[in-house]
Amino acid sequence: MSEWFEDMLTGGHPNSLGRTIEVVDMVLANPDRFEELFRCYQSADEVVRLRTSNAMKRVEKEKHALLVPYIDQFIEEIGKLDQASAQWTLAQLFEVLTKDMDDAQIERAKVIVKRNLSNHEDWIVLKTSAKTLTLWAKNDDDLRAWLEPHLKRLAVDERKTVSGQAKKSLKALGFE
Repeated sequence: MSEWFEDMLTGGHPNSLGRTIEVVDMVLANPDRFEELFRCYQSADEVVRLRTSNAMKRVEKEKHALLVPYIDQFIEEIGKLDQASAQWTLAQLFEVLTKDMDDAQIERAKVIVKRNLSNHEDWIVLKTSAKTLTLWAKNDDDLRAWLEPHLKRLAVDERKTVSGQAKKSLKALGFE
């Protein structure tokens, strides 16, 4: 019997990929196992969830279509996770899945990403949230108006990556 993904993603240094690449290769070779990878987000182990996020981004780059049927689950399940890596990955996935999302899905995703931009302190969450919201705000005047003060606040953030993305977003939306 093959190894379970959660077991493969467990252990080692938290900042290492561990066996993430092996898991990705197994999913790419057998797409029927994507569900098993997705369920690793339910692990009690924060490192497993971090590596699951990394694996999701890698699978998306190779087989984007595998993620499309899971858009609602990303919104409803992963959007509730209180883990920075899950939230920054979600913002990145929403960006690349936008063309596959219907209007209702985008509206529900906006709620999550707006919440993260408003309340999160993690620099990667802030950067990825600002980037994704900027993409959506180009076609949404209400979101554009909501986003402006948040971007102005982040434009003076002491973290250069955060302030840099905020300034880039302000410029892209015509605020600077």
